Amino acid sequence: MAEFQGFSPETIDFLWGIRFNNNREWFAEHKQDYQKFLLEPMKALAAEVEQAIDREDGSKLHLSRIYRDMRMHPPTFYKESLWFCIRRPGSSWLEQPGLCFEVRPEGYRYGFLFVHPKAATMEQFRIKPSDHGDKFLQLVKQAEAESGLKLTGDTYARPKPCKDPRLLPYFSLKNMFALADCPPDELLYSPKLAQAVRTALMAWKPVYDFCQGL
Repeated sequence: MAEFQGFSPETIDFLWGIRFNNNREWFAEHKQDYQKFLLEPMKALAAEVEQAIDREDGSKLHLSRIYRDMRMHPPTFYKESLWFCIRRPGSSWLEQPGLCFEVRPEGYRYGFLFVHPKAATMEQFRIKPSDHGDKFLQLVKQAEAESGLKLTGDTYARPKPCKDPRLLPYFSLKNMFALADCPPDELLYSPKLAQAVRTALMAWKPVYDFCQGL
């Protein structure tokens, strides 16, 4: 596997092309662009990040496909982004915490993601920080300091009961994420992107591990 050298403006051009020309004919004409400017650098980045993340808990790196599953009768043939996510195998990735990177027409994003946990899972989350509040707060504080990313999420309409006021901001969350969301910039086109992504994902790995125990 070649070392990651960064993506390129052609990466973003290809993704915009997919958005406005989502058909088999266009993709066939630009398949080499897909492989050269999107798939190969994504594989190289994923390989460098994967080497740095401790996965003794059984977590695996999953690389998305550009092709949509036509058995689901989607309105388009191809996805408009490519991503990888480190998570445990099992149920839908939407229901599990993950450490992710995605590139799309508007730019790229990376960090910690817990998109659509079940209500019962979030109830367990509220119980666990109540019992281990100091530990959870310390993990979040350290991850935010090391990555520069803030833990946030969508909130319930009605706040959940919370005896510890320090935990109140987290008790009202339906989901959780700490993401760098960036437009196409010099970092995207640089080998230094690998280090930035590694640093952020490694910083949030302890919070990811905490959520795995729910």
